[in-house]
Amino acid sequence: MSPVFHFMPNAPKPVAPYSHAVEADGFVFVTGQLATDPDDDALPVPEGVEAQTRKVMDNLTRVLEGVGLTFANVVCVRIFLTAFERDYSAMNAIYASYFDPNQLPARTTVGVTHLARGGIVEIDLIAKRG
Repeated sequence: MSPVFHFMPNAPKPVAPYSHAVEADGFVFVTGQLATDPDDDALPVPEGVEAQTRKVMDNLTRVLEGVGLTFANVVCVRIFLTAFERDYSAMNAIYASYFDPNQLPARTTVGVTHLARGGIVEIDLIAKRG
């Protein structure tokens, strides 16, 4: 089965040449989302890790819904933080609220030096159908 490349009209405009999600063999690979506004790309990203994490998770929700999935389908997550020590706990509190505490995906969180658009948090994920 050939991969399916998804572009969601109601998800944030890509900041580089990529699809919002690519589906292959029942897995859906969702491109990292920043805290950009899906309705007005000209708006700046919100201030602070709490606001950015909420916006990122909401943007991921839009992509997941666009392919008919939810956070319950997520099997793996990668999180990128520009200020790891400062933002890790606050990001975790918001992140956790999107998942069933008995069904948490595998996860990696790393500190990075820079993210596009001045973001301080970016999250990508892998979901599975069925």
